[in-house]
Amino acid sequence: MKKKLIEVALPLGAINTASAREKSIRHGHPSTLHLWWARRPLAACRAVLFAQLVDDPSAHPDRFPTAEDQEEERQRLFKIIEDLVQWKNSSNEEVLSTARAEISKSCDGDMPSVLDPFAGGGSIPLEAQRLGLIAHAGDLNPVAVLINKALIEIPPKFAGRQPICERRGTLAVEADYPGATGLAEDVRHYGGVLRDLAHDRLIGLYPTVEIPGDDAATVIAWLWARTVPCSNPACEARMPLLNSFALSRRKNREAFLAPEVDAATQRVHFRVRHGSGCPKQGTVTRRGATCLVCGTSVPLKEVREQAQAGGLGSQLVCIVAKGARGRVYVEANQDHVDASLVPTPDDAPGGDLPHNPRAVTTPNYGLRTWADLFTPRQLTTMCRFTALLPQVREQVIADAVEAGFDGDDRRLHEGGSGPVAYADAVTHYLALALGRLANRTSSQCFWDAGGGSVQQVFARPALPMIWMYAEGNPFSTSSGNFLGQLDYLVEVLRRTPAAVGGAALQRDARDVSVSTVGSVVCTDPPYYDNIPYADLSDFFYIWLRRCLSDIHPSLFGTLQVPKEQELIAEPARHDGWDAAAAYFERGLRQAFRAIGSVHDDRYPYTVFYAFKQSETDASGTASTGWETMLEGLLESGASIVRTWPVRTEQPGGLREVGRAALASSIILVCRRRPDDAPVVSRRDFLTALRRELPEALAELQAENIAPVDLAQSSIGPGMAVFSRYSRVVEADGSTMRVRDALAEINRALDAVLEEQDGELDADTRWALAWYAQHGHETGPAGEADTLCKAKNTSIAGLVEAGILWQKGNECRLLSADELDGHWDPITDRRRTVWETTHHLRHALMTGGEQAAAALLQRAGAGDDAPRDLAYRLFHICERKNSQAEALAYNALVTSWPEITRQASAPTDLALDLR
Repeated sequence: MKKKLIEVALPLGAINTASAREKSIRHGHPSTLHLWWARRPLAACRAVLFAQLVDDPSAHPDRFPTAEDQEEERQRLFKIIEDLVQWKNSSNEEVLSTARAEISKSCDGDMPSVLDPFAGGGSIPLEAQRLGLIAHAGDLNPVAVLINKALIEIPPKFAGRQPICERRGTLAVEADYPGATGLAEDVRHYGGVLRDLAHDRLIGLYPTVEIPGDDAATVIAWLWARTVPCSNPACEARMPLLNSFALSRRKNREAFLAPEVDAATQRVHFRVRHGSGCPKQGTVTRRGATCLVCGTSVPLKEVREQAQAGGLGSQLVCIVAKGARGRVYVEANQDHVDASLVPTPDDAPGGDLPHNPRAVTTPNYGLRTWADLFTPRQLTTMCRFTALLPQVREQVIADAVEAGFDGDDRRLHEGGSGPVAYADAVTHYLALALGRLANRTSSQCFWDAGGGSVQQVFARPALPMIWMYAEGNPFSTSSGNFLGQLDYLVEVLRRTPAAVGGAALQRDARDVSVSTVGSVVCTDPPYYDNIPYADLSDFFYIWLRRCLSDIHPSLFGTLQVPKEQELIAEPARHDGWDAAAAYFERGLRQAFRAIGSVHDDRYPYTVFYAFKQSETDASGTASTGWETMLEGLLESGASIVRTWPVRTEQPGGLREVGRAALASSIILVCRRRPDDAPVVSRRDFLTALRRELPEALAELQAENIAPVDLAQSSIGPGMAVFSRYSRVVEADGSTMRVRDALAEINRALDAVLEEQDGELDADTRWALAWYAQHGHETGPAGEADTLCKAKNTSIAGLVEAGILWQKGNECRLLSADELDGHWDPITDRRRTVWETTHHLRHALMTGGEQAAAALLQRAGAGDDAPRDLAYRLFHICERKNSQAEALAYNALVTSWPEITRQASAPTDLALDLR
C-alpha cells in the first residue's frame, strides 16, 4: 500500500487559518442552505480528503530518492493545498482541476468514491464532489438527508440547463448556465412566485405603521414580551418579562424601552427613549422576575408555576419599522395588536415537544407542543406558504413543458429527469427555503439590539425559553423576510459543484450497504450527548414533511424524526445516563466495524473528533469520550497511524476569552492493523511512548495548536504508538485497557512539558514551580528560599526581577496586573521569560494584539519562549481549575502568530508604557 500525504505531513497552519476565516463567511457558504448543527469547515474537509488520497513522495523512491527530493515534492503538494483551502478558490476551476489531476495521478486514474456515514450538514460529501469524487452521504436524520440531496444529488441531475423561467415558448438557448446556475435561477424565480401568492393572501396580517415623516412604513418586526400574573395577591397585574430593555446598541443610535405604569389599570406601557440611560438589567433573570407595577420580586419557580397553569401571555412592547435612515422604533398601539389576533389554523402542525430537559426547556413554561413555538399569525403564515407550494410546483411543470424541457414523466425519487422531476427539484429547494423561514418566524426568535435584526431560533443547539421575542415580517425587505432567506439558499445552489454524481440516503451508520463497498471513508461521528439532533430537527421536519412527503416518500414515513435509533447518548430515552452512554458506546463500535468492512484498504480512512470529557481516578486522568471512540476503532481492527489538530471550531483570541470550548478537531488517520501486529509489554509501550511523544509535541507547538487542545492533540500520537500493537500486556498478564493507555499518555505529556522547563531562566523556573503549588496566594518565605536553592536563584533576586513580593516570613508571586506598569524589556537588567510572558498577556487583554506586538517588538520578536511558557501555564491552570487564568494563556498562544507577525514588521510600533 502506498503511503499517503496525510500519513506524513500537512501544511497545518494554512489549513487552520483558512478554516478559522471561513467561520465569518456567509453569502454563498453551504451552511446557509439550511440550518444544521456542528458543521465542519469546508477548508478542513477539502484538505483532509486531498491529502488522504494523494501519495506522499516517500511512496515513490524511484522518483524521489533522497529526503531532500521528497521534501521538495511535499512543498509542491502543500502549495496545491494552500490554494485549495482558500474560500475564494472554492469555485476556481483552475485550482480545482490541478487538485483533481493530482488525485487522479495517485489513484492510477481510477477516482474512488467517498463515504461519509454520519453526513449531517454535508461538508465532507460536498467537498468530495468538488474534488471530482462520487460522494455517498448517509444519515439517519431525514432533515440531514434533504440537505445532502440538495448539495450533492440534485444539482448534477440538472447541471448546465438554461432556466425555464427564461425560455418559455422557445427552445433557443442563448446563454451559458454552468453547473447548477440555471436551476438556481428557477428556484429564485419560483420562490418569488410563491412569495407573491402568499403575500396576496396574507397582506392583511402585516399592516404598515405610521412614523414621523412617512405616512406608511413597512414593519420589520413586532417585539413582544411574555407575561404572567404577579404572585402578589394585592397586585396580580400582568408582569411583562423582558431580559433586556435595549432596542438598539449601535453607536449614536442607542434606543431602549422605558416602562410607565398606569396605576388605574395596573398595566405597563413602554415608551421609546433614545441615547444613553438604558437599564443594565431587564425584569427577568435566571433567579426570578420583578413586577413593574408593585415591585415584588417573584422567584423563577413561581413564574414557571404560573406559566404551566396557563397563565403565560404576551404583550406588544414595540414595533420596529424601516425608516429612510435605518431602523425606527415605534411604540406599541392597539391596531397592531388587533392585526395579530387571528385564530390558530386548523391545519397547524401537531406533535408534542420532546422530553429533553437539558436542551428543550420551554415545556417548563407551558409551551409543550411544536405549534406553541409559533404565534397564531406565524402559524397562519407558514401554513399558507406550505399550502401554496403544490400550486407553484404545477406551474413549474407547465412552464417546463412550454419551454421544451425534455425527459420522462417519472418523479424525482424514481430517477426521473423530465419536467415532473425538475418541478420536484425546484420544490425541494423551496421547501428548504421555508425551513429557513421557520427559523426566523417563531416566537423563539429574539431581537438583536447590537445588529438590529431578528435572530434565528437556533442561535445555539437548544430550545431555551425566550422572554422577549421578535415576530418578523416575512414580506418586508429587511431582517427575516422570505426573499432574503431564499437568496441565501440560491447563492449556495449556484456555487455547488454539480459535476459528478452523488447519492444521499437515509441510512443507519451501523448498517453495511453493498453500494458503498470499496469507498474511501471520511467522517465526523456524533459526540456523546453534545447535540440532540433528532429532537431539535423536528422543528423543521413538521414543515418539510407537509411540503415534500410525496416528493421523497421514503423519508417521511414517520410523523416525527426517528429517534430510537439515533446514535447519541440521550438520558431521557435510555433511563438515565449510564444506559444512554452504554447505548452510544455500543453503537459507535458497531459503526466503526461497518466502516472497516466497506473501506478501500488502499487508502487510510479519517475520523474528525472534537469531544472533550475527562475523568480522574486511581489510574490517572483520561477522557471517557476519547476512550469510547478509540475502543471502537481498535476493536474494529484499526490502527491510528497519524493525527492532526485541525481548527474546526470557533477561532481563538480575545473574542473567546471566557469560553472553554475546544478550538480544534483531531483528525485521526487510520489503517487496518496488520494481522501480524506484535504483542509487547507495558514497559515496551511506555518506552516507545516516551521516545516518540516529545517530537510529536514539539510539532504541535510549532504549529501553534491552542493550549486548550494540547492534551486532546497529544492523545493522537500516543494512541498511534498504542494501536500499532495487537496487544499491550500488563505485568499481571492482562491486556492494557484504552483507559489506562490514555492515563499513561497524559502522564507522558506532563513529563515532556516539565522537561521543557529546563530551557527557561532560573527565576522563571522558580516562578513556575511556585505557581504550580501556590498560585498567587501568600506562602512562607522559608519554603520559597528552599525552592530558590533548588532553582539556583534567591528571594532578593526574584524581588529585584519584579515578580515577587516579600515581607518578613511571607511572600507572594505577583499577578500580571500587579507587575510594573512602566516595564521596558530593553532597560530591564534582570529580564525573565516569566515577566515578559505576563506583560504580553496583560497587553493583549487590555490593548489587543497590536499592543502585545509593540511590546514583543522591544523584547525580541524572534523569541518564542513566552509562548512556550504560556503552554505550560495553561496546563497548570487547567489542573488547578483556574479557568480565567487558563483562558488568558490560551488567548496569548492562539494570538501568537498575529502578534509575532506585527512585531516582525519593519516599522516601529508605538508602545504605551502606562
